[in-house]
Amino acid sequence: MKTVNHWIGGKAVDGTSGNWGPVTDPATGAVTTQVALASAAEVDAAVASAKAAYATWGTSSLSARTTVLFRYRALLDAHRDEIAALITAEHGKVHSDALGEVARGLEIVELACGITTQLKGELSTQVSSRVDVSSIRQSIGVVAGITPFNFPAMVPMWMFPLAIACGNTFVLKPSEKDPSAANLLAELATEAGLPDGVLNVLHGDKVAVEGLLSHPDVAAVSFVGSTPIARHIHATATAHGKRVQALGGAKNHMLVLPDADLDAAADAAVSAAYGSAGERCMAISAVLAVSSVADELVAKIRERAEKITIGPGNDPSSEMGPLITKAHRDKVASYVTGAAAQGAEVVLDGTGFTVEGHEDGHWIGLSLLDRVSTDSDAYRDEIFGPVLCVLRVDTYEEGVALMNASPFGNGTAIFTRDGGAARRFQLEVEAGMVGVNVPIPVPVGYHSFGGWKDSLFGDHHIYGNDGVHFYTRGKVVTTRWPDPADAPAGVDLGFPRNH
Repeated sequence: MKTVNHWIGGKAVDGTSGNWGPVTDPATGAVTTQVALASAAEVDAAVASAKAAYATWGTSSLSARTTVLFRYRALLDAHRDEIAALITAEHGKVHSDALGEVARGLEIVELACGITTQLKGELSTQVSSRVDVSSIRQSIGVVAGITPFNFPAMVPMWMFPLAIACGNTFVLKPSEKDPSAANLLAELATEAGLPDGVLNVLHGDKVAVEGLLSHPDVAAVSFVGSTPIARHIHATATAHGKRVQALGGAKNHMLVLPDADLDAAADAAVSAAYGSAGERCMAISAVLAVSSVADELVAKIRERAEKITIGPGNDPSSEMGPLITKAHRDKVASYVTGAAAQGAEVVLDGTGFTVEGHEDGHWIGLSLLDRVSTDSDAYRDEIFGPVLCVLRVDTYEEGVALMNASPFGNGTAIFTRDGGAARRFQLEVEAGMVGVNVPIPVPVGYHSFGGWKDSLFGDHHIYGNDGVHFYTRGKVVTTRWPDPADAPAGVDLGFPRNH
């Protein structure tokens, strides 16, 4: 059986805790790998490695950092298929989705390659007689990143490339459910010339997480995951004096107005709800259909959903793969099996789906629930699976009010041909990311990603300008130099003396 160990100080380090976690192939249900789960001592070793490396990396030149990052970008590009294959093997998503994940992560590596412009300071001269004021940004030290199972390569790449470009060192704690991609990312960074200890990968469970949150040598924590855990991460790490960005869960809505292109809206709803098996925080999980077009829209969504091919992620014909674990599959299914009792119309029920020859895989088909009520479990909870809820509203105003009543505020979208309605929507909706005829409005790398309300704990979004600000501290320097003509007697600088 394959074993995944830690990556500390530029090399693989065997786990010593004696605790191991199982990693399954979601398409077969078979345990294929065991991953080391760190002890408190191993947490200390990873942080110590990062701290030692910071002594030199934190004072390294911008050109030295970007030289490594450019080489790293080239290596990641060359190994796209290998990284994607690891994602498919342990997460289950189809290869094309996995390649897309790697591509979105590469965007942030490219942003980090341009860190020289991102870290430029400001200067005001002559604010008073012979007084100048400058503002600079400096690295903060050892940074920890705690990342989720659904994007085992992309989300880590949303964090550590920018952090190390800013001069910090990094301890990555990836999900123990699909750990292999993280190790390959670290190996390639070392191959690119990243000094030992600048990027460390620490595998583990609650012991590792709590150790990083309370460790006195960790200056900041980045997290992506569910809202309850994000809230805990934020509360615990800030109580220990750390800077925190903790991105939580979501219940993303898509409002479809009567003037919308319904074919485009149905295409968008299917891809946004069921892509990556719905296991993404930006998935559209609730479509708000204005009543006059609701029946037609639901019919179009159903027609498209029934054509989606589900199968192993390494099968080129598959458009959707299995869920990450059997327990998660069963939890997702429970929302569908209980939906009718809570008033929903079950248009599609995917709970009985299996794949011939892979009956033990974590399979579930696409589910579509219509006439869902706002007090039902399927609407209130983040399901994180291929379940799309349709709620019917009478007006634009009712739809926006319903969205804004949600405790989540991650992403949202509107489908309309009316520019005035779209403009109102982007100003009135209470969410951090808004799409206009775009169902999944994930920003490009040079804009920042993050939600509002219970979808974000902390003041900084991830990557983009917010990412640079999170991974650096501002410093203002006020300088006053005497005029050289006032030099002390006996010191000749070649200036005429003042009289």
